[in-house]
Amino acid sequence: MTLLDPLTWQSPPLTGPSYDVVEPATGQVLGQVRRAGDEDVPTAAARAATARTGWERLPYTERAAVLRRAGDLFTAHADELREWLVRESGSIPGKADFELGVAAQECYEAAALASRPTGQVLRSASPRLSYTQRVPAGVVGVIAPFNAPLILSVRSVAPALALGNAVLLKPDPRTAVCGGLALAAVFAAAGLPADLLHVLPGGPDTGQRLIADPHVPVISFTGSTRTGRSVAETAGRHLKRAHLELGGNSAFVVLEDADLDTVLSAAAWGSFFHQGQVCMTTGRHLVHASLYEEYVERLTAKADALTVGDPHREQVHLGPLIDGGQTRAVHELVTASVAAGAKLLTGGSHDGPFYRPTVLAGVDHDAPAYAREVFGPVAPVRPFATLDEAAALAAADPYGLSLGIVTRDAARGLALAERIPTGIVHINDQTIGDEAVAPFGGTGGSGTGARFGGDANADAFTELRWTTVDGDVPAYPF
Repeated sequence: MTLLDPLTWQSPPLTGPSYDVVEPATGQVLGQVRRAGDEDVPTAAARAATARTGWERLPYTERAAVLRRAGDLFTAHADELREWLVRESGSIPGKADFELGVAAQECYEAAALASRPTGQVLRSASPRLSYTQRVPAGVVGVIAPFNAPLILSVRSVAPALALGNAVLLKPDPRTAVCGGLALAAVFAAAGLPADLLHVLPGGPDTGQRLIADPHVPVISFTGSTRTGRSVAETAGRHLKRAHLELGGNSAFVVLEDADLDTVLSAAAWGSFFHQGQVCMTTGRHLVHASLYEEYVERLTAKADALTVGDPHREQVHLGPLIDGGQTRAVHELVTASVAAGAKLLTGGSHDGPFYRPTVLAGVDHDAPAYAREVFGPVAPVRPFATLDEAAALAAADPYGLSLGIVTRDAARGLALAERIPTGIVHINDQTIGDEAVAPFGGTGGSGTGARFGGDANADAFTELRWTTVDGDVPAYPF
Protein backbone atom coordinates (compact mmCIF):
# COMPACT_ATOMS: atom_id res chain seq x y z
CA MET A 1 0.00 0.00 0.00
CA THR A 2 1.31 3.45 -0.91
CA LEU A 3 0.18 6.62 0.82
CA LEU A 4 0.95 9.03 -2.00
CA ASP A 5 -1.01 7.76 -4.99
CA PRO A 6 -0.67 10.62 -7.51
CA LEU A 7 -4.41 10.48 -8.21
CA THR A 8 -5.32 11.19 -4.59
CA TRP A 9 -2.63 13.64 -3.55
CA GLN A 10 -5.02 16.59 -3.21
CA SER A 11 -8.54 16.10 -1.90
CA PRO A 12 -10.61 18.16 -2.27
CA PRO A 13 -8.94 19.33 -5.50
CA LEU A 14 -7.57 22.84 -5.67
CA THR A 15 -8.37 25.28 -8.46
CA GLY A 16 -4.97 26.85 -9.13
CA PRO A 17 -2.67 25.88 -12.00
CA SER A 18 -0.76 22.61 -11.97
CA TYR A 19 3.03 22.68 -11.72
CA ASP A 20 5.84 20.15 -11.81
CA VAL A 21 7.37 18.62 -8.71
CA VAL A 22 11.07 18.67 -9.60
CA GLU A 23 13.99 16.66 -8.23
CA PRO A 24 16.70 19.29 -7.52
CA ALA A 25 19.56 16.85 -8.11
CA THR A 26 18.55 15.99 -11.68
CA GLY A 27 15.76 18.34 -12.78
CA GLN A 28 13.57 15.26 -13.31
CA VAL A 29 9.81 15.78 -12.94
CA LEU A 30 8.48 13.58 -10.14
CA GLY A 31 4.81 14.43 -10.56
CA GLN A 32 2.40 17.34 -10.64
CA VAL A 33 0.65 19.29 -7.91
CA ARG A 34 -1.95 22.04 -8.07
CA ARG A 35 -1.40 25.40 -6.45
CA ALA A 36 -4.08 26.95 -4.29
CA GLY A 37 -6.28 29.28 -6.33
CA ASP A 38 -7.62 32.63 -5.16
CA GLU A 39 -10.77 31.12 -3.63
CA ASP A 40 -9.20 27.97 -2.21
CA VAL A 41 -7.93 29.59 0.99
CA PRO A 42 -11.28 31.11 2.09
CA THR A 43 -13.11 27.94 1.06
CA ALA A 44 -10.74 25.73 3.02
CA ALA A 45 -10.82 28.07 6.02
CA ALA A 46 -14.60 28.05 6.15
CA ARG A 47 -14.77 24.27 5.89
CA ALA A 48 -12.09 23.89 8.56
CA ALA A 49 -13.91 26.26 10.91
CA THR A 50 -17.05 24.16 10.58
CA ALA A 51 -15.27 20.84 11.00
CA ARG A 52 -13.21 21.81 14.01
CA THR A 53 -16.19 22.26 16.35
CA GLY A 54 -16.97 18.53 16.24
CA TRP A 55 -13.27 17.67 16.57
CA GLU A 56 -12.89 19.92 19.62
CA ARG A 57 -15.84 18.22 21.34
CA LEU A 58 -14.51 14.70 20.91
CA PRO A 59 -13.06 13.03 24.00
CA TYR A 60 -9.36 13.78 24.18
CA THR A 61 -8.71 10.04 23.98
CA GLU A 62 -10.04 9.95 20.41
CA ARG A 63 -7.87 12.84 19.30
CA ALA A 64 -4.86 11.25 20.98
CA ALA A 65 -5.53 7.95 19.22
CA VAL A 66 -5.42 9.65 15.81
CA LEU A 67 -2.08 11.24 16.67
CA ARG A 68 -0.62 7.94 17.85
CA ARG A 69 -1.73 6.18 14.67
CA ALA A 70 -0.16 8.99 12.62
CA GLY A 71 3.14 8.46 14.43
CA ASP A 72 2.98 4.75 13.66
CA LEU A 73 2.28 5.46 9.99
CA PHE A 74 5.36 7.65 9.62
CA THR A 75 7.35 4.60 10.68
CA ALA A 76 5.34 2.03 8.71
CA HIS A 77 5.69 4.01 5.47
CA ALA A 78 9.26 5.17 6.09
CA ASP A 79 10.61 3.72 2.83
CA GLU A 80 8.11 5.58 0.68
CA LEU A 81 8.38 8.84 2.60
CA ARG A 82 12.18 8.64 2.74
CA GLU A 83 12.35 8.48 -1.05
CA TRP A 84 10.24 11.62 -1.33
CA LEU A 85 12.41 13.48 1.19
CA VAL A 86 15.57 12.43 -0.66
CA ARG A 87 14.32 13.18 -4.14
CA GLU A 88 12.10 16.24 -3.60
CA SER A 89 14.10 18.09 -0.91
CA GLY A 90 17.65 16.88 -1.74
CA SER A 91 18.16 15.20 1.64
CA ILE A 92 20.71 12.45 2.10
CA PRO A 93 19.00 9.28 3.43
CA GLY A 94 20.30 9.77 6.96
CA LYS A 95 18.81 13.24 7.15
CA ALA A 96 15.52 11.89 5.77
CA ASP A 97 15.48 9.20 8.45
CA PHE A 98 16.09 11.86 11.09
CA GLU A 99 13.06 13.79 9.83
CA LEU A 100 10.88 10.69 9.84
CA GLY A 101 11.93 9.82 13.38
CA VAL A 102 11.22 13.31 14.65
CA ALA A 103 7.87 13.37 12.80
CA ALA A 104 6.77 10.21 14.58
CA GLN A 105 7.91 11.57 17.94
CA GLU A 106 6.10 14.86 17.33
CA CYS A 107 2.88 12.90 16.84
CA TYR A 108 3.43 10.83 20.00
CA GLU A 109 4.21 13.94 22.06
CA ALA A 110 1.15 15.66 20.61
CA ALA A 111 -0.98 12.66 21.61
CA ALA A 112 0.26 13.12 25.17
CA LEU A 113 -0.45 16.85 24.94
CA ALA A 114 -4.14 16.08 24.36
CA SER A 115 -4.45 14.67 27.89
CA ARG A 116 -2.64 17.41 29.77
CA PRO A 117 -4.56 19.48 32.33
CA THR A 118 -6.26 22.36 30.54
CA GLY A 119 -6.10 24.98 33.32
CA GLN A 120 -5.94 25.62 37.03
CA VAL A 121 -8.18 26.62 39.89
CA LEU A 122 -7.56 30.19 41.05
CA ARG A 123 -8.00 31.86 44.40
CA SER A 124 -10.81 34.41 44.50
CA ALA A 125 -11.75 37.16 46.94
CA SER A 126 -15.40 36.23 46.34
CA PRO A 127 -17.09 33.01 47.47
CA ARG A 128 -17.10 31.39 44.06
CA LEU A 129 -15.26 28.95 41.86
CA SER A 130 -12.63 30.68 39.72
CA TYR A 131 -10.51 28.83 37.18
CA THR A 132 -8.62 29.10 33.91
CA GLN A 133 -9.10 26.85 30.92
CA ARG A 134 -7.12 26.31 27.73
CA VAL A 135 -9.50 26.29 24.75
CA PRO A 136 -8.56 25.61 21.11
CA ALA A 137 -7.66 28.70 19.09
CA GLY A 138 -9.82 27.50 16.19
CA VAL A 139 -8.17 27.25 12.78
CA VAL A 140 -4.36 27.43 12.83
CA GLY A 141 -2.49 28.60 9.74
CA VAL A 142 0.88 26.86 9.29
CA ILE A 143 3.43 28.17 6.77
CA ALA A 144 6.43 25.86 6.40
CA PRO A 145 9.73 26.06 4.44
CA PHE A 146 11.60 23.67 2.14
CA ASN A 147 14.70 22.79 4.12
CA ALA A 148 13.34 20.30 6.67
CA PRO A 149 9.87 20.14 5.18
CA LEU A 150 8.41 17.26 7.16
CA ILE A 151 9.66 18.31 10.60
CA LEU A 152 8.89 21.97 10.13
CA SER A 153 5.30 21.19 9.13
CA VAL A 154 4.42 18.41 11.56
CA ARG A 155 5.76 20.15 14.65
CA SER A 156 2.96 22.71 14.27
CA VAL A 157 0.33 20.51 12.63
CA ALA A 158 0.42 17.67 15.18
CA PRO A 159 0.07 19.71 18.40
CA ALA A 160 -2.47 22.06 16.85
CA LEU A 161 -4.67 19.09 15.91
CA ALA A 162 -4.16 17.36 19.25
CA LEU A 163 -5.37 20.45 21.09
CA GLY A 164 -8.64 20.50 19.13
CA ASN A 165 -7.87 22.86 16.26
CA ALA A 166 -8.17 22.52 12.50
CA VAL A 167 -5.13 23.38 10.34
CA LEU A 168 -4.48 25.08 7.03
CA LEU A 169 -0.98 24.09 5.91
CA LYS A 170 0.89 26.05 3.23
CA PRO A 171 4.08 24.17 2.38
CA ASP A 172 6.80 25.63 0.22
CA PRO A 173 5.73 24.74 -3.34
CA ARG A 174 9.16 23.19 -3.97
CA THR A 175 8.48 20.57 -1.28
CA ALA A 176 4.69 20.36 -1.43
CA VAL A 177 4.69 16.55 -1.24
CA CYS A 178 7.05 15.74 1.64
CA GLY A 179 6.17 19.00 3.45
CA GLY A 180 2.41 18.93 2.92
CA LEU A 181 0.65 16.20 1.00
CA ALA A 182 2.52 13.46 2.85
CA LEU A 183 1.12 14.79 6.12
CA ALA A 184 -2.39 14.93 4.71
CA ALA A 185 -2.07 11.31 3.53
CA VAL A 186 -0.72 10.13 6.89
CA PHE A 187 -3.41 11.86 8.94
CA ALA A 188 -6.19 10.72 6.62
CA ALA A 189 -4.97 7.13 6.98
CA ALA A 190 -4.79 7.65 10.74
CA GLY A 191 -8.50 8.48 10.83
CA LEU A 192 -8.47 12.29 11.01
CA PRO A 193 -11.97 13.48 10.06
CA ALA A 194 -12.40 15.36 6.80
CA ASP A 195 -11.66 19.08 6.51
CA LEU A 196 -9.49 19.30 9.63
CA LEU A 197 -6.26 19.49 7.60
CA HIS A 198 -6.08 21.34 4.29
CA VAL A 199 -2.85 21.51 2.27
CA LEU A 200 -2.53 24.69 0.18
CA PRO A 201 0.70 24.83 -1.85
CA GLY A 202 1.51 28.30 -3.08
CA GLY A 203 3.70 31.34 -2.92
CA PRO A 204 3.60 34.59 -0.92
CA ASP A 205 0.15 35.50 -2.24
CA THR A 206 -1.31 32.29 -0.81
CA GLY A 207 0.43 32.97 2.48
CA GLN A 208 -0.95 36.49 2.67
CA ARG A 209 -4.50 35.23 2.00
CA LEU A 210 -4.05 32.62 4.70
CA ILE A 211 -2.91 35.19 7.26
CA ALA A 212 -5.71 37.61 6.41
CA ASP A 213 -8.57 35.09 6.46
CA PRO A 214 -11.00 35.90 9.30
CA HIS A 215 -11.39 32.21 10.23
CA VAL A 216 -7.65 31.92 11.09
CA PRO A 217 -6.71 33.55 14.42
CA VAL A 218 -3.22 32.04 14.83
CA ILE A 219 -0.32 31.78 12.38
CA SER A 220 2.68 29.47 12.84
CA PHE A 221 5.41 30.53 10.44
CA THR A 222 8.85 29.03 9.87
CA GLY A 223 11.11 30.65 7.30
CA SER A 224 13.42 33.55 6.59
CA THR A 225 13.63 36.62 8.77
CA ARG A 226 12.76 38.85 5.82
CA THR A 227 9.55 36.96 5.08
CA GLY A 228 8.80 36.66 8.79
CA ARG A 229 8.69 40.43 9.10
CA SER A 230 6.08 40.55 6.33
CA VAL A 231 4.07 37.81 8.05
CA ALA A 232 4.19 39.70 11.35
CA GLU A 233 3.12 42.95 9.71
CA THR A 234 0.11 41.35 8.03
CA ALA A 235 -0.85 39.47 11.19
CA GLY A 236 -0.54 42.66 13.23
CA ARG A 237 -2.88 44.55 10.92
CA HIS A 238 -5.45 41.81 11.44
CA LEU A 239 -4.81 41.57 15.21
CA LYS A 240 -3.66 37.96 15.00
CA ARG A 241 -1.01 36.05 16.88
CA ALA A 242 1.96 35.12 14.73
CA HIS A 243 4.48 32.62 16.11
CA LEU A 244 7.70 33.13 14.14
CA GLU A 245 10.66 30.76 13.88
CA LEU A 246 13.09 32.55 11.60
CA GLY A 247 16.69 32.54 10.42
CA GLY A 248 19.95 32.28 12.25
CA ASN A 249 23.68 32.80 12.01
CA SER A 250 24.71 30.66 14.94
CA ALA A 251 28.13 30.80 16.55
CA PHE A 252 30.28 27.80 17.46
CA VAL A 253 32.80 28.93 20.09
CA VAL A 254 35.91 26.79 20.58
CA LEU A 255 37.82 27.64 23.76
CA GLU A 256 41.55 27.10 24.18
CA ASP A 257 41.16 23.88 26.19
CA ALA A 258 39.09 22.12 23.52
CA ASP A 259 40.25 18.79 22.08
CA LEU A 260 40.39 19.30 18.32
CA ASP A 261 40.40 15.54 17.72
CA THR A 262 36.78 15.47 18.88
CA VAL A 263 35.75 18.99 17.87
CA LEU A 264 36.30 18.86 14.11
CA SER A 265 33.58 16.30 13.39
CA ALA A 266 31.03 18.45 15.23
CA ALA A 267 32.33 21.58 13.51
CA ALA A 268 31.91 20.10 10.02
CA TRP A 269 28.49 18.67 10.83
CA GLY A 270 27.31 22.04 12.14
CA SER A 271 28.16 23.85 8.91
CA PHE A 272 27.67 21.20 6.24
CA PHE A 273 24.68 19.12 7.40
CA HIS A 274 21.98 19.21 4.69
CA GLN A 275 24.19 21.50 2.62
CA GLY A 276 23.94 24.20 5.31
CA GLN A 277 20.23 24.65 4.61
CA VAL A 278 19.21 24.62 8.28
CA CYS A 279 18.25 27.59 10.43
CA MET A 280 20.54 26.30 13.23
CA THR A 281 23.55 25.82 10.92
CA THR A 282 26.88 26.89 12.37
CA GLY A 283 27.37 30.14 10.47
CA ARG A 284 30.32 31.49 12.47
CA HIS A 285 33.24 29.49 13.86
CA LEU A 286 34.90 31.48 16.65
CA VAL A 287 38.14 29.77 17.63
CA HIS A 288 40.70 30.67 20.27
CA ALA A 289 43.81 32.13 18.66
CA SER A 290 46.03 29.37 20.07
CA LEU A 291 44.03 26.77 18.08
CA TYR A 292 43.05 28.83 15.07
CA GLU A 293 45.70 27.79 12.53
CA GLU A 294 45.36 24.08 13.26
CA TYR A 295 41.57 24.37 13.32
CA VAL A 296 41.25 25.93 9.88
CA GLU A 297 43.79 23.49 8.42
CA ARG A 298 41.95 20.45 9.76
CA LEU A 299 38.47 21.77 8.96
CA THR A 300 39.66 22.40 5.40
CA ALA A 301 40.95 18.83 5.11
CA LYS A 302 37.66 17.48 6.43
CA ALA A 303 35.67 19.60 3.96
CA ASP A 304 37.89 18.40 1.09
CA ALA A 305 37.12 14.79 2.01
CA LEU A 306 33.33 15.18 1.84
CA THR A 307 31.49 13.93 -1.24
CA VAL A 308 28.75 15.92 -2.95
CA GLY A 309 26.21 14.44 -5.36
CA ASP A 310 22.79 12.94 -6.02
CA PRO A 311 21.65 11.38 -2.71
CA HIS A 312 19.10 9.14 -4.43
CA ARG A 313 21.61 7.42 -6.69
CA GLU A 314 24.93 7.79 -4.85
CA GLN A 315 26.23 7.50 -1.31
CA VAL A 316 27.23 11.09 -0.56
CA HIS A 317 27.72 13.41 2.40
CA LEU A 318 26.02 16.43 0.82
CA GLY A 319 23.18 16.58 -1.70
CA PRO A 320 22.02 19.45 -3.91
CA LEU A 321 20.91 22.92 -2.92
CA ILE A 322 17.19 23.27 -3.42
CA ASP A 323 17.31 25.21 -6.71
CA GLY A 324 19.34 27.51 -8.93
CA GLY A 325 18.26 30.63 -7.07
CA GLN A 326 19.64 29.31 -3.80
CA THR A 327 22.87 28.21 -5.50
CA ARG A 328 23.39 31.67 -6.95
CA ALA A 329 22.66 33.34 -3.61
CA VAL A 330 25.21 31.19 -1.78
CA HIS A 331 27.88 31.71 -4.42
CA GLU A 332 27.36 35.47 -4.43
CA LEU A 333 27.93 35.63 -0.67
CA VAL A 334 31.10 33.55 -0.96
CA THR A 335 32.58 35.57 -3.82
CA ALA A 336 31.66 38.86 -2.14
CA SER A 337 33.39 37.69 1.03
CA VAL A 338 36.58 36.84 -0.87
CA ALA A 339 36.41 40.25 -2.52
CA ALA A 340 36.13 41.78 0.97
CA GLY A 341 39.36 40.08 2.06
CA ALA A 342 38.37 36.61 3.26
CA LYS A 343 40.70 33.74 2.32
CA LEU A 344 39.07 30.88 0.44
CA LEU A 345 40.69 27.68 1.74
CA THR A 346 38.48 25.19 -0.06
CA GLY A 347 35.20 25.04 -1.93
CA GLY A 348 33.65 28.16 -3.37
CA SER A 349 32.57 26.27 -6.47
CA HIS A 350 29.62 24.26 -7.66
CA ASP A 351 28.52 21.91 -10.43
CA GLY A 352 24.90 22.86 -10.99
CA PRO A 353 23.11 22.58 -7.62
CA PHE A 354 26.00 20.68 -5.99
CA TYR A 355 27.96 23.22 -3.95
CA ARG A 356 31.30 22.14 -2.51
CA PRO A 357 31.69 22.54 1.28
CA THR A 358 33.53 25.81 1.73
CA VAL A 359 35.89 27.12 4.40
CA LEU A 360 36.70 30.83 4.69
CA ALA A 361 39.45 32.17 6.95
CA GLY A 362 40.46 35.71 7.79
CA VAL A 363 36.85 36.89 7.93
CA ASP A 364 35.60 39.94 9.77
CA HIS A 365 32.30 41.83 9.99
CA ASP A 366 32.73 43.05 6.40
CA ALA A 367 32.56 39.51 5.00
CA PRO A 368 28.94 38.90 3.89
CA ALA A 369 29.23 35.14 4.46
CA TYR A 370 30.12 35.88 8.10
CA ALA A 371 27.69 38.72 8.75
CA ARG A 372 24.63 37.16 7.09
CA GLU A 373 22.78 33.85 7.06
CA VAL A 374 24.16 31.94 4.06
CA PHE A 375 21.90 28.87 3.96
CA GLY A 376 24.61 26.96 2.20
CA PRO A 377 27.63 24.76 3.11
CA VAL A 378 29.95 27.58 4.15
CA ALA A 379 32.12 27.73 7.28
CA PRO A 380 33.64 31.16 8.06
CA VAL A 381 36.32 30.94 10.79
CA ARG A 382 37.50 33.83 12.97
CA PRO A 383 39.96 33.87 15.89
CA PHE A 384 39.52 35.45 19.31
CA ALA A 385 41.99 36.09 22.12
CA THR A 386 39.90 36.36 25.31
CA LEU A 387 36.57 35.23 26.72
CA ASP A 388 35.38 38.83 26.62
CA GLU A 389 36.19 39.01 22.92
CA ALA A 390 34.48 35.66 22.27
CA ALA A 391 31.34 36.80 24.06
CA ALA A 392 31.30 40.10 22.20
CA LEU A 393 31.80 38.47 18.80
CA ALA A 394 29.16 35.81 19.39
CA ALA A 395 26.63 38.37 20.63
CA ALA A 396 27.32 40.88 17.85
CA ASP A 397 24.68 39.47 15.54
CA PRO A 398 21.05 40.39 14.84
CA TYR A 399 20.00 36.75 15.17
CA GLY A 400 19.73 34.73 18.36
CA LEU A 401 18.82 31.15 17.58
CA SER A 402 21.46 28.61 18.62
CA LEU A 403 24.90 28.59 20.23
CA GLY A 404 27.55 25.90 20.59
CA ILE A 405 30.45 26.17 23.04
CA VAL A 406 33.25 23.59 23.32
CA THR A 407 35.41 23.41 26.44
CA ARG A 408 36.67 20.82 28.92
CA ASP A 409 35.16 22.99 31.71
CA ALA A 410 31.38 22.78 31.28
CA ALA A 411 30.74 25.31 34.06
CA ARG A 412 32.95 27.80 32.24
CA GLY A 413 31.01 27.15 29.07
CA LEU A 414 27.70 27.78 30.83
CA ALA A 415 29.02 31.02 32.28
CA LEU A 416 30.03 32.17 28.80
CA ALA A 417 26.65 31.19 27.38
CA GLU A 418 24.91 33.47 29.88
CA ARG A 419 26.59 36.42 28.15
CA ILE A 420 25.30 35.53 24.68
CA PRO A 421 21.55 35.93 24.01
CA THR A 422 20.18 32.88 22.15
CA GLY A 423 17.13 30.67 22.43
CA ILE A 424 19.18 27.44 22.37
CA VAL A 425 22.58 26.58 23.90
CA HIS A 426 24.61 23.40 23.45
CA ILE A 427 27.67 22.98 25.65
CA ASN A 428 30.19 20.63 24.02
CA ASP A 429 28.17 20.21 20.86
CA GLN A 430 27.56 22.02 17.60
CA THR A 431 24.55 24.25 16.94
CA ILE A 432 22.09 21.86 15.22
CA GLY A 433 19.72 19.88 17.42
CA ASP A 434 16.00 19.20 17.63
CA GLU A 435 13.90 17.03 19.93
CA ALA A 436 10.13 16.79 20.08
CA VAL A 437 10.16 17.17 23.87
CA ALA A 438 12.29 20.33 23.92
CA PRO A 439 11.27 23.97 23.45
CA PHE A 440 12.55 25.51 20.24
CA GLY A 441 12.86 29.13 19.19
CA GLY A 442 15.12 32.14 19.08
CA THR A 443 15.44 35.77 20.01
CA GLY A 444 16.01 38.92 17.99
CA GLY A 445 16.00 38.31 14.25
CA SER A 446 15.52 34.58 14.86
CA GLY A 447 11.90 34.92 15.92
CA THR A 448 9.50 35.38 18.75
CA GLY A 449 10.85 32.88 21.25
CA ALA A 450 10.24 29.23 22.11
CA ARG A 451 7.10 27.97 20.44
CA PHE A 452 7.47 24.21 20.15
CA GLY A 453 7.48 21.48 22.75
CA GLY A 454 5.09 20.79 25.64
CA ASP A 455 3.83 23.90 27.36
CA ALA A 456 5.05 26.09 24.49
CA ASN A 457 2.68 24.25 22.13
CA ALA A 458 -0.23 24.72 24.52
CA ASP A 459 0.53 28.44 24.68
CA ALA A 460 0.82 28.70 20.90
CA PHE A 461 -2.32 26.89 19.80
CA THR A 462 -4.89 27.64 22.52
CA GLU A 463 -6.52 30.66 24.14
CA LEU A 464 -6.58 31.11 27.91
CA ARG A 465 -10.12 31.61 29.25
CA TRP A 466 -11.06 32.76 32.78
CA THR A 467 -14.31 31.37 34.19
CA THR A 468 -16.11 32.03 37.50
CA VAL A 469 -19.11 30.20 38.95
CA ASP A 470 -21.27 31.71 41.73
CA GLY A 471 -23.94 29.77 43.59
CA ASP A 472 -26.22 32.82 43.55
CA VAL A 473 -26.22 36.10 41.65
CA PRO A 474 -24.38 38.63 43.85
CA ALA A 475 -25.99 41.95 44.85
CA TYR A 476 -24.52 45.19 43.53
CA PRO A 477 -24.91 48.82 44.69
CA PHE A 478 -27.41 49.69 41.89
